Amino acid sequence: MRVGVVGGGWAGMAAALTAAEAGADVTVFEASRVRGGRARALPVPLPDGRTLTLDNGQHILIGAYRQTLALMQTVGVDPATALLRLPLGLPHPDGSGLVTPAWAAHMPPPLDALAAIATARGWTWGDQLALLRAALGWRLHGFVARPGQTVAQLCADLPPRVVNELIEPLCVSALNTPGDQASAQVFLNVMRDALFGQGHPGMGPAHLLLPRTDLSALMPQAAARWLRSHHGGRSRVRLGARVGALQCRPGGWLLLGVQDGEVFEAPFDHLVWATAAGPAAQAMNQAAALARGAHDDDTATALGDWARLAAALPYTAITTVYALATGQHLAAPMLALHSGPEAPAQFAFDRGQLQPDDPSSQGVLAFVVSASDGEREAVQAAVLRQATDQLGLRGLRPLKTVVEKRATFACTPGLQRPAAAIAHGLWAAGDYVDGPYPATLEGAVRSGIAAVSL
Repeated sequence: MRVGVVGGGWAGMAAALTAAEAGADVTVFEASRVRGGRARALPVPLPDGRTLTLDNGQHILIGAYRQTLALMQTVGVDPATALLRLPLGLPHPDGSGLVTPAWAAHMPPPLDALAAIATARGWTWGDQLALLRAALGWRLHGFVARPGQTVAQLCADLPPRVVNELIEPLCVSALNTPGDQASAQVFLNVMRDALFGQGHPGMGPAHLLLPRTDLSALMPQAAARWLRSHHGGRSRVRLGARVGALQCRPGGWLLLGVQDGEVFEAPFDHLVWATAAGPAAQAMNQAAALARGAHDDDTATALGDWARLAAALPYTAITTVYALATGQHLAAPMLALHSGPEAPAQFAFDRGQLQPDDPSSQGVLAFVVSASDGEREAVQAAVLRQATDQLGLRGLRPLKTVVEKRATFACTPGLQRPAAAIAHGLWAAGDYVDGPYPATLEGAVRSGIAAVSL
């Protein structure tokens, strides 16, 4: 079987690897020269002429990302060395916040999380008991929310400190949507798997995993090398190959595009479209027009219906502010920040602690603003002031501020997401396709695997 994959991000490379392992002849088309899609390496030139490799956004993985971590292992990336594993914790610079104590770090779930709740610094017994009751109540009711319920409504009876220091940061970081707008059901899906689920072997599901390398190297580049070394005779990744159109043909699909100035045509029995939702919707609308011209009304209807759902998805932005703090470092590799209108960042990361053997990473900090709103310069200035006020950092010099305006879909209650199946032999893969999770790397990987496994 000939399988085509449009997009060399996490979903696309997961699809390509799964298809190749099943014996298919696979071709991946990636328009850019960098693999990874919306989770990729980003070269940043420094004033001294060197180039610093950052990411187009700082990511956190968790131990419950079982398919992502298994895929990394398959392609030769050891999660134990490529990721810094930390027990569940959202410590603030002032010492408050949720932190799993050392004696509970290796307890089975959910005992580790319960220990973190019971020992949260700055919380009263009332705060801790309220959260424990809520978590056990969610489990008792099967982690099912009321239709249309928001996270704020789900947690309305929790004390303000619990909401401000745990629920809201978790909600915004996982769903990239504020709690008063976010889907309670999707939030509960995340809590179910993170607190009471099963983690990757040797990891608790709630363990935080911080990348020690850039996001392209963490999986997509390794997957391309694996395909080349293990399936080189029938698998290939074509960088700089921009697909311009797809057309339904008897028994399959035809791709038309341009690579290095040369026009190409490529027929496939099974096609996986693994780009972002907006470009995917545009491509499906164009394919629907071709299908109508060929009097293939059923295919045209399927493509058009899918495209309307994909185009209607609302989006939220994520801003990552990279700054250089010469001679300074954070108290931990990751810290939760007190965020608000004038202090927009929710988390700070010390890249020097994540990559201690890389001299160029020393003093490099990353500040993440989920559900970001505002102009780049204004957000950057507010984050630098926040770093001075909350972390006591002085002389911060901005290196790069990355604004992904369409980073994720807004995960609101009742949101209708496009299905993985588009038409016969044509599937979508990406973190936005219909599923139980928000826009995460795990959601992208799972969608890629499913697109060639069904």
